Amino acid sequence: MNNSFEPQRRIKELEENFLVQDWMDSVPLTARADNSVQELAELMAASHKENVVIVSSDNKPIGLVTLRLLLPYILSGEGSSPVADCLGKEDFIIIQKNEPLLNVYRNDSTWFVVRDESNKLLGVLNRNNISDGLSDLLQKADKLEHTAEILDIVLERAYEGVAVVDHNGIIIQFNDAYSRFIGIDKHYALGKQVEEIIENTKLHQTVRTGLPERGAIQYINGQAMVVHRLPLWKNGKVVGAVGMLIFEGLNELYKIYENMQKSYRSEQLTNEAANLNIESSARFTLDEIIGQSESTMHSKSLARKIAKKHINVLLTGESGTGKEMFAQGIHELSPFSTGRFVSVNCGAVPEHLIESELFGYDEGAFTGAKKGGKPGKFELAQKGTLFLDEIGEMPPYMQTKLLRVLQEREFERVGGLESIKTDARVIAASNRNLYEEVKKGNFREDLYYRINIVEIPIAPLRERKEDIPSLIAHYLTSICSKHQVEVKSISSEALQVFIQYKWEGNIRELRNVIENLVVLLEEEVIEKKHLPSYLLVETESRSIKGELPILKANDEEKEKQIINSSLEKNQGNKLKTAKELGIHRTTLYQKLKKYNLK
Repeated sequence: MNNSFEPQRRIKELEENFLVQDWMDSVPLTARADNSVQELAELMAASHKENVVIVSSDNKPIGLVTLRLLLPYILSGEGSSPVADCLGKEDFIIIQKNEPLLNVYRNDSTWFVVRDESNKLLGVLNRNNISDGLSDLLQKADKLEHTAEILDIVLERAYEGVAVVDHNGIIIQFNDAYSRFIGIDKHYALGKQVEEIIENTKLHQTVRTGLPERGAIQYINGQAMVVHRLPLWKNGKVVGAVGMLIFEGLNELYKIYENMQKSYRSEQLTNEAANLNIESSARFTLDEIIGQSESTMHSKSLARKIAKKHINVLLTGESGTGKEMFAQGIHELSPFSTGRFVSVNCGAVPEHLIESELFGYDEGAFTGAKKGGKPGKFELAQKGTLFLDEIGEMPPYMQTKLLRVLQEREFERVGGLESIKTDARVIAASNRNLYEEVKKGNFREDLYYRINIVEIPIAPLRERKEDIPSLIAHYLTSICSKHQVEVKSISSEALQVFIQYKWEGNIRELRNVIENLVVLLEEEVIEKKHLPSYLLVETESRSIKGELPILKANDEEKEKQIINSSLEKNQGNKLKTAKELGIHRTTLYQKLKKYNLK
C-alpha cells in the first residue's frame, strides 16, 4: 500500500469506530408541542436533563427545547404558555445514528437530534458529547503510526479550538478554529510557548504534571470557556498535551438551571431517604467513569452497547475497580433509567435476612415484622435496575430462589401468598471467578448462565496504568473541594511512583492515599518524599527485581535484553510478559516491533 494513503486509511478506521450512536444520550426526554413551558421545566429539573425533544404522535422529532429557552418564560410568569411557542428558536439539526462523529464536528450546531432510518427518535448529542469523543479519538490516534499526519487531519476537521504542545510547552499544532477565536494567525502561533499565545492557559502545567483536566473553566478574551487539557503519554513519559475549547462558560440562566437541579435533587433524595433509604437514580454515567486505557474504553463501549437491551449483565473484577459505577452508568443509559437504581451487597446481608431483604415480607411473617409488612429490593426496583453486588457470596438456597424469580419474573414476599410480578433489570457483580465457583459446586450453573448473558470485565488498576494520572487529577480536585483546601498538584517523580505501584486495593486504595495526603499535607505540591513509605518501598523493591526498568531504561540494548529475557521466561506469552514488566501490552507490542523480537 502506498504510504501516503496510510493516514487517510487510519482516519477512516477511526471514523468507523467513532459513530454518533456511541456518544449520544440514548434515553432523551420527550414531550408534545401542547405541553406547557412549566411542565417541561419541571420535567427537566426532575430528570437532570437540559433539553427535551418535542415529538409527534408517532415519535418523530419535530423540535428541541432547552431550559435556556424556557427560563425566561418562567421568570416572567408565562409558564403556562405552550411549548410550541419555543419551537424553532434552538439551534439543532437531525442526523443519522451511524454518522461518523468526525463528520458531525464540521457542523457548528449546538444540538443534534439522532434518528433511525424510519425517522424515529433515538437520542440527542451535544457539543460536550462530541468533544468527549474527540478527546478519546485524539488519544487513540496518538498511539498509531503516522500520528502527526492523523492529528493534522483530525484537528482541521474539528469545530472546537484545538491546540497541541510538545514536552516543552511549545505549540506544535493549532487548528483554524482556535486561531479564529483568539484572533492570532495560526502560523504565528506555531513554535511559540503556549502561555505567550493562549490567555490563562495551563497546558504547559499539564505537560509538567501529567494530570488531565476535563471541564475546567478558562477565561479567554473575557469569556468563560470550558476546556479539556489532556497529557499525551509515550513509553511512560509525557511528550506533550492537547488543549480543547468546548463551549462558552455558563451564563446566568444556566446557573439558575444548576440551582434548580440541586434543589430538586436535594428534595427528592431527602424524601426518599426518609421513606425508602435507597438511591432514586444513579449517581454516575459512563462518561463520568474516568480512564482512557484500552481496557477501560473497551468496558465502557461494551456497557454502552448492552445498556439499551433488556438483558442480564454480569460485571466481574476485583474489589475497588468500580463495578457499581459501571452498573449505574448502564442504568442511566437504559430504558429503565426513569426507575430507581437499587443496590444490594449480597455479602453484607446476614444469611437469615437476605430473603426478606430481596423479596420483602408481609405483616406477621415473623416476630418483630413491621405492621403492614415491608417491600423488598425487587419491589423497590420495579421498572428500574436491581444491582446485586458480590452475588458469589449468596447462600445456595437463595441462589435457587433467585433463579426462579429470574425465570418466571415473579416472586412472593416472605410470609405472603400473593405473587408479585417484577420487571426490574438485574445487573450482578462479583469479585470471584464464578465459572470456577460453578466447577467447585459453590455456585449454581443454571443461575450463572442466567445472570451472565453478557459479561463485562473490569481490569484492575495495575493493568491499566494509563488511567492513573486521570484518576489522580479527578480525586485531587474533588477531595480538595470536599475539605475546602486549595487544589494540590503532584510532582512528576511522585506521579511515577503512583504509576509503578501495584494498587492491590485498586481505585478505592488510590483514593484513600490521595485523601490522606490532602488532609495531612500542608504543602501545595505532593512530592515523592511525602508519599507513604510502603508505596516507596514496594516500587523501589520492584525496580531492584527488574520488573520495571523498561519504563526508565535509556540503554536500548539493555531494554531489548530485558524484554527478550522476560519473553523467554514466560515462554512467549505476551500478556504475562507485559504484566511482569509493569507495562501495557500495547506498549510491549511497540517494543517488540521496534527491536524486531518474535
